[in-house]
Amino acid sequence: MNVLIPSMEQFVQGIANALSLGSLYSLVAIGYTMVYGILRLINFAHGEVFMMAMYFVFYVTTLFQAPWYIAFIAGIVGIALLGIVIERAAYKPLRNAPRISVLISAIGVSYLLQNLAVVCFSGIPKQFPSVPLFQDVIIVGGVHIQRMVIIVPIITAILVAALLYLVNHTKMGIAMRAASRDFDTSRLMGINVNRVISITFCIGSLLAAVGAIMWGLKYPKIEPYVGVMPGLKCFIAAVLGGIGSIGGAVIGAFLLGFIEIMLVLFLPGLSGYKDAFAFVLLIIILLVKPTGLLGDKAGVDKA
Repeated sequence: MNVLIPSMEQFVQGIANALSLGSLYSLVAIGYTMVYGILRLINFAHGEVFMMAMYFVFYVTTLFQAPWYIAFIAGIVGIALLGIVIERAAYKPLRNAPRISVLISAIGVSYLLQNLAVVCFSGIPKQFPSVPLFQDVIIVGGVHIQRMVIIVPIITAILVAALLYLVNHTKMGIAMRAASRDFDTSRLMGINVNRVISITFCIGSLLAAVGAIMWGLKYPKIEPYVGVMPGLKCFIAAVLGGIGSIGGAVIGAFLLGFIEIMLVLFLPGLSGYKDAFAFVLLIIILLVKPTGLLGDKAGVDKA
Protein backbone atom coordinates (compact mmCIF):
# COMPACT_ATOMS: atom_id res chain seq x y z
CA MET A 1 0.00 0.00 0.00
CA ASN A 2 1.65 3.20 -1.21
CA VAL A 3 1.37 6.50 0.65
CA LEU A 4 0.99 9.47 -1.67
CA ILE A 5 2.61 12.74 -0.63
CA PRO A 6 0.32 15.43 -2.07
CA SER A 7 1.53 18.75 -3.40
CA MET A 8 0.73 21.94 -1.49
CA GLU A 9 -2.10 22.73 -3.93
CA GLN A 10 -3.59 19.27 -3.47
CA PHE A 11 -3.31 19.54 0.31
CA VAL A 12 -5.06 22.94 0.36
CA GLN A 13 -7.72 21.51 -1.96
CA GLY A 14 -8.16 18.61 0.47
CA ILE A 15 -8.52 20.93 3.47
CA ALA A 16 -11.21 22.93 1.63
CA ASN A 17 -13.07 19.76 0.65
CA ALA A 18 -12.84 18.41 4.20
CA LEU A 19 -14.31 21.62 5.62
CA SER A 20 -17.16 21.43 3.13
CA LEU A 21 -17.88 17.74 3.78
CA GLY A 22 -17.66 18.21 7.55
CA SER A 23 -20.12 21.10 7.30
CA LEU A 24 -22.60 18.93 5.41
CA TYR A 25 -22.26 16.11 7.93
CA SER A 26 -22.70 18.45 10.89
CA LEU A 27 -26.05 19.83 9.65
CA VAL A 28 -27.54 16.34 9.57
CA ALA A 29 -25.73 15.05 12.67
CA ILE A 30 -27.22 17.83 14.79
CA GLY A 31 -30.70 16.47 14.00
CA TYR A 32 -29.72 13.06 15.40
CA THR A 33 -28.19 14.53 18.53
CA MET A 34 -31.10 16.89 19.30
CA VAL A 35 -33.73 14.16 19.04
CA TYR A 36 -31.62 11.77 21.10
CA GLY A 37 -30.87 14.45 23.68
CA ILE A 38 -34.58 14.96 24.42
CA LEU A 39 -36.27 11.63 23.58
CA ARG A 40 -33.33 9.21 23.98
CA LEU A 41 -34.33 8.05 20.51
CA ILE A 42 -32.18 7.42 17.45
CA ASN A 43 -34.35 8.77 14.64
CA PHE A 44 -33.45 6.26 11.94
CA ALA A 45 -35.80 8.04 9.54
CA HIS A 46 -33.51 11.09 9.49
CA GLY A 47 -31.66 9.92 6.38
CA GLU A 48 -34.99 9.53 4.58
CA VAL A 49 -36.00 13.06 5.59
CA PHE A 50 -32.72 14.10 3.93
CA MET A 51 -33.75 12.21 0.78
CA MET A 52 -37.25 13.71 0.74
CA ALA A 53 -35.77 17.21 0.88
CA MET A 54 -33.85 16.57 -2.35
CA TYR A 55 -36.95 15.26 -4.12
CA PHE A 56 -39.04 18.18 -2.78
CA VAL A 57 -36.66 20.74 -4.27
CA PHE A 58 -36.41 18.80 -7.53
CA TYR A 59 -40.19 18.70 -8.08
CA VAL A 60 -40.80 22.29 -7.00
CA THR A 61 -38.22 23.31 -9.60
CA THR A 62 -39.38 21.03 -12.42
CA LEU A 63 -43.17 20.99 -11.96
CA PHE A 64 -43.70 24.62 -10.97
CA GLN A 65 -40.70 26.08 -12.80
CA ALA A 66 -39.83 27.95 -9.61
CA PRO A 67 -36.50 29.79 -9.29
CA TRP A 68 -33.89 27.90 -7.31
CA TYR A 69 -34.12 30.17 -4.27
CA ILE A 70 -37.91 29.72 -4.06
CA ALA A 71 -37.49 25.94 -4.43
CA PHE A 72 -34.84 25.90 -1.68
CA ILE A 73 -37.03 27.87 0.75
CA ALA A 74 -40.09 25.75 -0.09
CA GLY A 75 -38.04 22.58 0.41
CA ILE A 76 -36.71 23.68 3.79
CA VAL A 77 -40.16 24.75 5.05
CA GLY A 78 -41.85 21.63 3.65
CA ILE A 79 -39.33 19.25 5.22
CA ALA A 80 -39.52 21.08 8.56
CA LEU A 81 -43.28 20.45 8.49
CA LEU A 82 -42.65 16.82 7.48
CA GLY A 83 -40.52 16.43 10.60
CA ILE A 84 -43.44 17.59 12.74
CA VAL A 85 -45.84 15.23 10.93
CA ILE A 86 -43.49 12.27 11.47
CA GLU A 87 -43.18 13.08 15.17
CA ARG A 88 -46.94 13.48 15.66
CA ALA A 89 -47.86 10.36 13.67
CA ALA A 90 -45.12 7.88 14.58
CA TYR A 91 -43.60 8.93 17.89
CA LYS A 92 -46.15 10.91 19.92
CA PRO A 93 -48.61 7.97 20.27
CA LEU A 94 -45.73 5.93 21.74
CA ARG A 95 -44.60 8.54 24.25
CA ASN A 96 -45.20 6.21 27.21
CA ALA A 97 -44.41 2.97 25.38
CA PRO A 98 -41.22 0.95 25.94
CA ARG A 99 -38.12 2.26 24.15
CA ILE A 100 -38.03 -0.73 21.83
CA SER A 101 -41.48 0.17 20.47
CA VAL A 102 -40.34 3.69 19.59
CA LEU A 103 -37.17 2.30 17.98
CA ILE A 104 -39.22 -0.11 15.85
CA SER A 105 -41.49 2.79 14.86
CA ALA A 106 -38.44 4.82 13.75
CA ILE A 107 -37.20 1.94 11.59
CA GLY A 108 -40.71 1.54 10.18
CA VAL A 109 -40.89 5.22 9.22
CA SER A 110 -37.51 4.90 7.50
CA TYR A 111 -38.66 1.99 5.33
CA LEU A 112 -42.02 3.65 4.72
CA LEU A 113 -40.39 6.79 3.32
CA GLN A 114 -37.94 4.77 1.22
CA ASN A 115 -40.66 2.67 -0.37
CA LEU A 116 -42.98 5.66 -0.72
CA ALA A 117 -40.22 7.37 -2.70
CA VAL A 118 -39.82 4.30 -4.94
CA VAL A 119 -43.57 4.17 -5.63
CA CYS A 120 -44.11 7.91 -6.08
CA PHE A 121 -40.83 8.98 -7.69
CA SER A 122 -39.67 5.68 -9.25
CA GLY A 123 -36.19 4.23 -8.84
CA ILE A 124 -34.84 6.06 -11.87
CA PRO A 125 -32.14 8.53 -10.74
CA LYS A 126 -32.92 12.20 -11.23
CA GLN A 127 -30.69 15.26 -11.55
CA PHE A 128 -30.72 17.79 -8.74
CA PRO A 129 -31.17 21.38 -10.04
CA SER A 130 -27.93 23.11 -10.99
CA VAL A 131 -27.18 26.54 -9.51
CA PRO A 132 -24.12 28.25 -11.07
CA LEU A 133 -23.83 30.61 -8.09
CA PHE A 134 -22.80 27.65 -5.92
CA GLN A 135 -21.15 25.43 -8.48
CA ASP A 136 -18.83 27.77 -10.36
CA VAL A 137 -15.13 27.13 -9.78
CA ILE A 138 -12.78 29.72 -8.31
CA ILE A 139 -9.04 29.46 -8.98
CA VAL A 140 -6.89 30.66 -6.09
CA GLY A 141 -3.13 30.27 -6.46
CA GLY A 142 -3.46 27.21 -8.67
CA VAL A 143 -6.10 25.61 -6.41
CA HIS A 144 -9.48 24.97 -8.05
CA ILE A 145 -12.21 25.47 -5.45
CA GLN A 146 -15.89 25.15 -6.16
CA ARG A 147 -17.70 28.18 -4.79
CA MET A 148 -19.99 26.06 -2.62
CA VAL A 149 -16.92 24.68 -0.81
CA ILE A 150 -16.60 28.18 0.64
CA ILE A 151 -20.33 28.89 1.01
CA VAL A 152 -21.30 25.66 2.82
CA PRO A 153 -19.08 26.18 5.92
CA ILE A 154 -20.35 29.77 6.20
CA ILE A 155 -23.99 28.64 6.07
CA THR A 156 -23.25 25.90 8.59
CA ALA A 157 -21.52 28.32 10.97
CA ILE A 158 -24.49 30.72 10.83
CA LEU A 159 -27.05 27.96 11.45
CA VAL A 160 -25.07 26.37 14.29
CA ALA A 161 -24.57 29.77 15.94
CA ALA A 162 -28.32 30.46 15.66
CA LEU A 163 -29.11 27.03 17.12
CA LEU A 164 -26.71 27.50 20.04
CA TYR A 165 -28.27 30.89 20.74
CA LEU A 166 -31.72 29.27 20.70
CA VAL A 167 -30.67 26.50 23.07
CA ASN A 168 -28.71 28.70 25.47
CA HIS A 169 -30.49 32.06 25.51
CA THR A 170 -34.20 31.61 24.80
CA LYS A 171 -37.18 30.26 26.72
CA MET A 172 -37.61 27.49 24.16
CA GLY A 173 -33.97 26.51 24.63
CA ILE A 174 -34.45 26.37 28.40
CA ALA A 175 -37.56 24.24 27.85
CA MET A 176 -35.58 21.91 25.57
CA ARG A 177 -32.84 21.45 28.13
CA ALA A 178 -35.38 20.91 30.91
CA ALA A 179 -37.31 18.36 28.86
CA SER A 180 -34.09 16.52 28.06
CA ARG A 181 -33.58 15.94 31.79
CA ASP A 182 -37.08 14.96 32.97
CA PHE A 183 -40.46 15.08 31.24
CA ASP A 184 -42.58 14.91 34.39
CA THR A 185 -40.72 17.67 36.20
CA SER A 186 -40.83 19.82 33.08
CA ARG A 187 -44.60 19.42 32.87
CA LEU A 188 -44.92 20.44 36.52
CA MET A 189 -42.98 23.60 35.69
CA GLY A 190 -45.54 24.48 33.00
CA ILE A 191 -43.54 23.34 29.97
CA ASN A 192 -45.52 21.93 27.06
CA VAL A 193 -43.32 18.90 26.45
CA ASN A 194 -45.17 17.78 23.32
CA ARG A 195 -44.65 21.21 21.77
CA VAL A 196 -40.95 21.17 22.67
CA ILE A 197 -40.50 17.76 21.05
CA SER A 198 -42.33 18.84 17.89
CA ILE A 199 -40.14 21.93 17.60
CA THR A 200 -37.05 19.77 18.12
CA PHE A 201 -38.07 17.54 15.21
CA CYS A 202 -38.87 20.62 13.16
CA ILE A 203 -35.41 22.12 13.73
CA GLY A 204 -33.63 18.82 13.11
CA SER A 205 -35.53 18.29 9.85
CA LEU A 206 -34.88 21.89 8.78
CA LEU A 207 -31.13 21.43 9.24
CA ALA A 208 -31.29 18.10 7.40
CA ALA A 209 -33.08 19.86 4.51
CA VAL A 210 -30.36 22.51 4.28
CA GLY A 211 -27.73 19.76 4.36
CA ALA A 212 -29.61 17.82 1.65
CA ILE A 213 -29.77 20.87 -0.62
CA MET A 214 -26.05 21.50 -0.24
CA TRP A 215 -25.40 17.78 -0.79
CA GLY A 216 -27.53 17.82 -3.95
CA LEU A 217 -25.53 20.73 -5.33
CA LYS A 218 -22.30 18.82 -4.72
CA TYR A 219 -23.56 15.32 -5.60
CA PRO A 220 -26.54 15.92 -7.93
CA LYS A 221 -27.83 12.34 -8.30
CA ILE A 222 -31.21 11.76 -6.58
CA GLU A 223 -32.70 8.32 -5.96
CA PRO A 224 -34.82 6.78 -3.16
CA TYR A 225 -31.80 5.48 -1.22
CA VAL A 226 -29.65 8.59 -1.55
CA GLY A 227 -30.08 9.40 2.14
CA VAL A 228 -29.00 6.02 3.51
CA MET A 229 -25.21 6.44 3.51
CA PRO A 230 -25.15 10.16 4.44
CA GLY A 231 -27.65 9.38 7.22
CA LEU A 232 -25.51 6.56 8.60
CA LYS A 233 -22.33 8.62 8.40
CA CYS A 234 -23.95 11.55 10.18
CA PHE A 235 -25.15 9.17 12.88
CA ILE A 236 -21.55 7.95 13.22
CA ALA A 237 -20.41 11.59 13.45
CA ALA A 238 -22.96 12.24 16.22
CA VAL A 239 -21.78 9.17 18.15
CA LEU A 240 -18.15 10.10 17.60
CA GLY A 241 -18.64 13.58 19.02
CA GLY A 242 -20.99 12.45 21.78
CA ILE A 243 -24.63 12.01 20.87
CA GLY A 244 -26.72 14.45 22.89
CA SER A 245 -24.13 17.21 22.56
CA ILE A 246 -24.61 19.79 19.80
CA GLY A 247 -20.96 20.81 19.94
CA GLY A 248 -19.98 17.16 19.94
CA ALA A 249 -22.03 16.50 16.79
CA VAL A 250 -20.29 19.37 15.00
CA ILE A 251 -16.82 18.25 16.11
CA GLY A 252 -17.54 14.62 15.22
CA ALA A 253 -18.84 15.64 11.79
CA PHE A 254 -15.77 17.72 10.95
CA LEU A 255 -13.46 15.03 12.29
CA LEU A 256 -15.14 12.37 10.14
CA GLY A 257 -15.05 14.66 7.11
CA PHE A 258 -11.34 15.35 7.57
CA ILE A 259 -10.51 11.68 8.10
CA GLU A 260 -12.38 10.65 4.95
CA ILE A 261 -10.80 13.29 2.72
CA MET A 262 -7.28 12.80 4.09
CA LEU A 263 -7.59 9.03 3.72
CA VAL A 264 -8.32 9.46 0.03
CA LEU A 265 -5.63 12.14 -0.33
CA PHE A 266 -2.76 10.25 1.33
CA LEU A 267 -3.91 6.67 0.64
CA PRO A 268 -5.72 6.77 -2.72
CA GLY A 269 -5.55 2.98 -2.92
CA LEU A 270 -8.02 2.82 -0.01
CA SER A 271 -10.45 5.34 -1.47
CA GLY A 272 -12.94 2.56 -2.20
CA TYR A 273 -13.01 1.69 1.50
CA LYS A 274 -13.71 5.15 2.93
CA ASP A 275 -17.33 4.24 3.71
CA ALA A 276 -16.24 1.06 5.47
CA PHE A 277 -13.65 3.05 7.41
CA ALA A 278 -16.45 5.17 8.91
CA PHE A 279 -18.03 2.04 10.38
CA VAL A 280 -14.67 0.83 11.68
CA LEU A 281 -14.33 4.21 13.38
CA LEU A 282 -17.78 3.73 14.95
CA ILE A 283 -16.76 0.35 16.38
CA ILE A 284 -13.53 1.80 17.77
CA ILE A 285 -15.24 4.76 19.45
CA LEU A 286 -17.88 2.46 20.99
CA LEU A 287 -15.13 0.21 22.37
CA VAL A 288 -12.82 2.97 23.62
CA LYS A 289 -15.19 5.79 24.62
CA PRO A 290 -18.86 4.83 24.21
CA THR A 291 -20.07 8.29 25.25
CA GLY A 292 -18.09 9.98 22.46
CA LEU A 293 -15.70 12.91 22.71
CA LEU A 294 -18.10 15.32 24.44
CA GLY A 295 -20.88 12.98 25.52
CA ASP A 296 -20.35 12.76 29.26
CA LYS A 297 -23.53 14.67 30.09
CA ALA A 298 -27.10 13.54 29.51
CA GLY A 299 -29.58 15.62 27.61
CA VAL A 300 -29.14 18.47 25.17
CA ASP A 301 -25.78 20.03 25.95
CA LYS A 302 -25.32 23.78 25.91
CA ALA A 303 -22.43 23.51 23.50
